[in-house]
Formats: sequence, C-alpha cells, structure tokens
Amino acid sequence: MNRRSVLLGAAGLAGAGWLLRPTDTGENHAPYFQALSEGLGQQGRAVPTLVIDRNALHENIATLKRHIDDRFAYRIVAKSLPSLPLLEEVMKYSGSNRLMLFNQPFINQVAVAFPEADVLLGKPMPVAAARSFYAEYSGGPFTASQQLHWLLDTPERVMQYAALASELGETLSICIELDVGLHRGGVSNDFDFLEMLTLLQDSEHLKFRGLMGYEPHIVKVPGNPETYRDASMAAYSHYLELARNTLAADWPVAPILNAAGSPTYQLYDRGDYPFNELAAGSCLVKPSDFDLPSLEDHIAASYIAAPVLKRLEQTRIPGIDLGKLQAMWNPNRERAFFTYGGYWKAEPVSPRGLSTNPLYGRSTNQELFNGSSSVDLQPDDWVFLRPTQSEFVFLQFGDIAVYEAGRVTEQWPVFMTEA
Repeated sequence: MNRRSVLLGAAGLAGAGWLLRPTDTGENHAPYFQALSEGLGQQGRAVPTLVIDRNALHENIATLKRHIDDRFAYRIVAKSLPSLPLLEEVMKYSGSNRLMLFNQPFINQVAVAFPEADVLLGKPMPVAAARSFYAEYSGGPFTASQQLHWLLDTPERVMQYAALASELGETLSICIELDVGLHRGGVSNDFDFLEMLTLLQDSEHLKFRGLMGYEPHIVKVPGNPETYRDASMAAYSHYLELARNTLAADWPVAPILNAAGSPTYQLYDRGDYPFNELAAGSCLVKPSDFDLPSLEDHIAASYIAAPVLKRLEQTRIPGIDLGKLQAMWNPNRERAFFTYGGYWKAEPVSPRGLSTNPLYGRSTNQELFNGSSSVDLQPDDWVFLRPTQSEFVFLQFGDIAVYEAGRVTEQWPVFMTEA
C-alpha cells in the first residue's frame, strides 16, 4: 500500500468520525415549561423551588385508584410525599387515611395533624426512636395503641420494645417485617419468626397486628417480574399461614397485611394474593427513577426550578481550557449557564439539550449546565430539572410551590426534620 493510499484512508476515517459527532439537541422551553416559568415569575420566586403540578398529581391518584379498584386497601407512603398539605391532598382524593412513615419526628407531626390516620412504620426503628415518640407526644385524639403500628424484624428488637412498653405502661401495636426476596433485613427463617410470635404472645404490652413484605426487586432484577412476584408471594403466604396457626385465637380481627410499592403495585391487578393492602407514594409524583414499564401510565408531577444566574457564550475550563475543543466536537457544550444551587438528585429536562460538564465538575452553589447556541436562556430565566427521587429531595427547598392553571396557587410546607 503506498503512502497516498494510507493518507487518503486516514482522512476518510477522520471524516467518518467527524460525521459521528453529537448533533445539536438544544431547544428553548416547550409551552408547558414556558407557562410554568411565567407562573413562578408572577409569584416573584427567585430561589430554587420544588414544584408540584396539582393536575398531574390528581391524574396519578386517579390512575392508582383505577388499578387498585376495591381489591386492596391503599396505604400512602409518606416518605415519598413529605409534606402535611401534600399528604392531606392525597388522603382526600384517594379516600385513604392509612399512612406509612419512616421517620420519628414525622410520626409526631402526623399524630397531631391527622388524628384519624392509621400509621404503619415502613422500617424497623431503634427503640430509642420509639421512646422519643412517646416522650414528645403530648396527647390528643390520636390513640397510639390502636393507630400506630411499629415494624419489628428480629427477636432482639421485640424484646427491646417489650421492655419499653412495660416501662411506659403503654400497649404497642406490632407488625413483623418479612424478607420476601429483597434481602434487606426482615424475618427470613421459621425459627426467628416463631420466636418473635412467642415473645409477642408472652408480652403483656405488645400486640401482634400483622405483616409487611416489601418486594421492589421483582421489577429490577433480570428475568420475568411475574416469576419473582410469585416467589415473593409464596414466601409471604408461608409466613402468614404459620402466624395464623401459631397465634390461633390471638390472631387479630382486622390484620394489617401490607405489600408492594410504587414499582410493583400494578402487578397485582389480577389474581389472588395473601396481603390486603398495597403501599405506594412515589408514583403519584413520579420522579425519574420510577420511569419503569410497570408505571407507564403515571406522569411526571414534580420538578425543581432553578434560576439562571449567569450565561457565558463559551465554556471555559479552569487550568487546561478545553471548552472550545469540547464545543467543536459537541455543539451542546457551546454555551455555559450557571444556576442558583445545584447538584441535586435530578436531571435537567427543560430547556432540552442541557447537561452538566464532567471536566468542570458539579456544584451545590452554582451548577454549570452546558447547552448549544439553540438554547437562549438569559439570567433570571429558569432551568427545570426532574428529581430522580422524592423522599429526600423534596425536603431541600422549603415550601413546595403548587402549580395549576398557569399559576402558583399554594405553598405547601414540608415536614420538619426535627419535631
């Protein structure tokens, strides 16, 4: 092969590579986000804000109710909706007063705000957290012995709670956490399960109320979700039958038999299963981690709105300035926009074509987003991001802005992290 052929071949490869470079994906705000921008502007907002679209929230509640129908009771997962007014909205439109809580200060706040609520703990809590609840609860119409159900996972924890209940002279309602395949704790063998049941029967102050088996893995591990669902439900049925036979006359009249979650609840639309209530929360606001085939008919209902502080016509990387080279290869790296705050568990969704810069790095103070020349953001405009999850993210922005009909109509405070 002669030198000319080699050079031509190299030039051809280079040309082909150039043709493979990214295309301009930038756009300005779609009409929905332009209207949302104007709604936030009318309210005078100038800080990062968590926004909930009320109409989308209601649509998701209607979708959930349509799937559950009357087959199961619905328990609202409060950690995914960490705001008393938000929970009140969901309780009203879902018709459920059943809540699942994961945080001791939140339990105290719910006991005061919703004295009619039935509360199941979604994880086993240190006995010190239970002690704190009773120390901080000043009394009222919320009857903890009947409306608050502690979740326990080991014989040792049952003994701890029995000692606390005896010390306080309180009756504690107890549910047992089952490992039905997630392998994140919970009872996984008959010996421990039977020991827990015996301890509960022997305790003057602890009352067995039911079971909880959480199984989000069934839509995330490789394979057929229905196969994993059936295996999880077989394990649930085994422990349920064992508990009924062991407790006999002590079996509760209205047991709590809880299962599922947002990723899996639609897998129980048909068929017979051992539980009597489903838990879900995230699907009502649908952060991006819940973009799952099992939730295709739910829609995004929550966004982070971050003001633009600065706009640069080109990206400049400190030290070795590769910004121009990045933009030559990828037109979506051309402009740089710095937002008020950042580094949240979230991804930009509007304007389209924005992304963080791996060479520049991330910042919780002023986040850099790159975009092409097609993105015409100006300082004081808004960038919208979609949270990847709701539980912790929603607590980072103060009051939630409730958006409907082109404007922000309410401010919903989030839970206080300390009672």
